[in-house]
Amino acid sequence: MPYITERWPGGMLTNFVTIRKAVKKMALVDRMKKDGRYETLSKKERLQVDRMRAKLEKNLGSIVDMTRMPAALFIVDTVREHIAVKEALKLGIPIFAMADTNANPRDIDYVIPSNDDASKSIDIIVNSAAEAIKAGLEDRKNEKNNEAAKSEKVEKEAKEAKAEKPAKAEKEAVKTEEEE
Repeated sequence: MPYITERWPGGMLTNFVTIRKAVKKMALVDRMKKDGRYETLSKKERLQVDRMRAKLEKNLGSIVDMTRMPAALFIVDTVREHIAVKEALKLGIPIFAMADTNANPRDIDYVIPSNDDASKSIDIIVNSAAEAIKAGLEDRKNEKNNEAAKSEKVEKEAKEAKAEKPAKAEKEAVKTEEEE
């Protein structure tokens, strides 16, 4: 799952196209290192490219695989990450969040009343949420496999039925000829 551990980059959801361009820039640097173009740069240019790559990795490295908008957000501290809350509200993305006494629960779709400052409570709740997500994904995968098996069975039966129709038609034609 994509995640953010550093400060929330403003516009990460509302300006998603620009964020994807930055991620592609990071991938371009990686390709340059693989194909040898990186070695042709001067020492100063390589240093600048490395610094840019490190900064992008720190801020956006965890969302490299995020190619589309998320279906939901899980936020630990809504007061500190108020920008993420505002963006999700603007785009209509559901918010699951840990809310302390200093947070406004009205903006949150699914409130988890807890201490969002203590590392132990964060660890317990995030691990529980992660396990629930894994279980949900596994159930979804099993349902898709069952649906695929059912559709294959239906297609197979349809093909068999088509193959039987001409045979039945021939038998009926033979019977009518015999009756005449």
